[in-house]
Amino acid sequence: MNKKSRLHIPRPSARPGEKPDFSYLDLSPAGSVDKPPFDSRTRDIENLSTELVRVLDDNHEAVGPWVPDLDPGKLQIALRWMVLTRVFDARMWQIHRQGRITFYMESKGEEAVSIAQAMALRPGDMCFPSYRNQGIFLYRGMKLVDMMCQCLSNTGDMCKGRQLPIMYHSKKANMFSISGNLATQYPHAVGWAMASAIKGEDHIAASWVGDGSTAEADFHHALTFAAVYQAPVILNVVNNQWAISTFQGTAGGQRRPFAARGLGLGIPGIRVDGNDLLAIYSVTLWAAERARRGGGPTLIELVTYRGGAHSTSDDPSKYRPKDEWSAFPLGDPVERLKQHLIAAGHWSDEQHKKMEEELKAEVLAAWKEAQKFGTMTEGPFLDPSTMFDDVFAETPAHLESQRRRMIEVENS
Repeated sequence: MNKKSRLHIPRPSARPGEKPDFSYLDLSPAGSVDKPPFDSRTRDIENLSTELVRVLDDNHEAVGPWVPDLDPGKLQIALRWMVLTRVFDARMWQIHRQGRITFYMESKGEEAVSIAQAMALRPGDMCFPSYRNQGIFLYRGMKLVDMMCQCLSNTGDMCKGRQLPIMYHSKKANMFSISGNLATQYPHAVGWAMASAIKGEDHIAASWVGDGSTAEADFHHALTFAAVYQAPVILNVVNNQWAISTFQGTAGGQRRPFAARGLGLGIPGIRVDGNDLLAIYSVTLWAAERARRGGGPTLIELVTYRGGAHSTSDDPSKYRPKDEWSAFPLGDPVERLKQHLIAAGHWSDEQHKKMEEELKAEVLAAWKEAQKFGTMTEGPFLDPSTMFDDVFAETPAHLESQRRRMIEVENS
């Protein structure tokens, strides 16, 4: 009997009120995935796109060939940056709920992605971030006050009030402007990497998108250019299981891992535990070294979980179980690194609690300082005439005329 074709509608494994179910995740045992040479052919390392590189095991010990050369001091610093990111996020979320900023997006549960990869890259490498990479901005030297001022759109706003809150940038830190148009940063990163290669530099580019953004055309355009021209770029897919209210299967994650998306073009893919800072650091360092040696691009899928809402405009209780994050099999990245250091005798609960309190005080002090540059209801306020700046290299006559008329109206 002939069977009729049916349209497949991807569905999440659990909905609100149901028990969380992560049985769809293929998890490799910690330390079980081999680490290949940098010059390996893509066809010989296809397994990396389906297995899962892990370093920290269930006893919080670092095991296997991907264990990086990071001493306890560096790991303590990494933990501090991760906790600072989480404390900063929590404060800004609270500030939004008080009605003092208009919008915010936190990276709760994904802190290891930004901090580990920022550690593995060099200062001269160019980053093309997504909206949950605030940890990279912090690690690369952006001040808390500057990031808060951007969210306030005040007189200290680096974007002069022209960008949605959390759309930071920093030329000094080699951080490209965050874009609200999903995946546009991918082709930009590939183009920058191609230019670096043309100039004979050893700087590479790195970019990040979420699992949902892999359905965008820019994602596929970027992969094609990166593959054809062997651009020295790391293309990261942060698979946090949810793209706003649609789960990762809607973007194709049910069929094959996102790390396998580039295999048809000859781009090696690596699937890594996105809540294991040591594994992320090691994989990123491997991909960066491969790119610097002329090996071309690498596509990294970081398997993690969005612990909070998509943004302040979202209510995740409408589409997923409330306790889903606590059931995620790869745990909390902050807690895992903390427990690794404690197990090795290099950290304690008391030290951790003290650090948290210090960072909360640091973030609170930065918020008080940021308010001095103005808020939504209190001055000083941005000069409206700045809207004519930074549009053209030389302001044309018609815009200068509009500026003069606006100032005349204001003064009349």
